[in-house]
Parts: sequence; structure tokens; C-alpha cells
Amino acid sequence: MSRVIVGATVSADGFIADRNDSVGPLFDWYFNGPQELTVAPHQYRPKGGYRPAPASADLLRDTWPAIGAAIIGRRLFDLTDGWGGRPAVGDHVFVLTHRSPGDWPSRYPEAPFHFVTGGLEEAVARARQAAGGRTISLAAGDLAGQAICAGLVDQVDMYVAPVLLGDGIRFFGEHKVPTTMMENPRIVAGDRVTHISYDIR
Repeated sequence: MSRVIVGATVSADGFIADRNDSVGPLFDWYFNGPQELTVAPHQYRPKGGYRPAPASADLLRDTWPAIGAAIIGRRLFDLTDGWGGRPAVGDHVFVLTHRSPGDWPSRYPEAPFHFVTGGLEEAVARARQAAGGRTISLAAGDLAGQAICAGLVDQVDMYVAPVLLGDGIRFFGEHKVPTTMMENPRIVAGDRVTHISYDIR
């Protein structure tokens, strides 16, 4: 069965963006390496491409191909305009929403995006079906808080950037998450980031 992983770059004080949705220096590590990281042709690629330092690049080469589907909230979808119809990770993206996508599907008719109005459990069930046993990536923020509270998360990946934002959007959003035991972390030290991965016990 597909594992559900919440993963995101986060500041050392626990924020994935500031209150204006800016990531500021959090994503610097994606672009401080010597060589562009190859991604699947259908995936989103920022201008200039991803260029993480070697340790981070090796980790992403292992992690990204293993993702079969992603689940994101409507807020992230709107902020990115669905990355122009190209998933950031995975082959399918499930957007949890209460609102119509408007004309978005007609603008990107080939985009593998699916709009789910039946709640988080439905989104996870549909993502499992689409992932075909591969990993499901679930976006950090309020969606991750909901998923932890519902017991739907198998793993938490925090890419900790060496910066304090002081305020912003928390890794688990505004949810008061329950006490949740995790196994000892797997750690990869990168350049301007420390990758920490916890299995939920």
C-alpha cells in the first residue's frame, strides 16, 4: 500500500512560508549546486532548473521518482496556478477543494490534476489508487495538520533551512495536532538545508 508522506522545506522555527506566502530564503538550497537536477519531462521546472548541492540532489533523485501522486490544498493550487498544469512531483495531483476550478481544466486539458470535493479521506483513497503502490506526497500546512489528526500520515520529511522566520504558516498549519510518536530520524546534511525524515510509529 502507498505510504503517505508529508514533506516540505521549513524554517528552524517551524514555518513553511511567511504570512504573505513568500518562502524567502527557504528554497535557496534548491539552487546552490553545480549541476542541474534532471526531473521528469512532465514535471514543473523553475526557470534555470533545480540545482541543489550534491547531497540534496542525491536525495531528490531517490525521492521524486518514488512519488506516484500528490495531494495539495486549494490555497497552494491557487498560489501556483497548478504550476501551469505540470505537477511539482508525482504523476497525478489531487486538489482538495470546496470551490469549482473555473476555467482551469480547459486551459490545461492534458494536466493530470483532479479536483476532490468529498474531503481528505476521499483524496487519499483516490491518490492511493492512482499511485499504484508508489508514495503519496501530501502538502504541508493546514492539509498536513488535518491528515495527522486523522491518522493518515506514515512519514514526515522536514527539509530544515538555517533561518528563523519569526512568524508565518506553520508546518502543520493552525491545527492542534495530537501527541504523535515517531521513530528516530534519518538525516542527510545538505548545503543550506538538513533533510530529516521520521516514520510515524
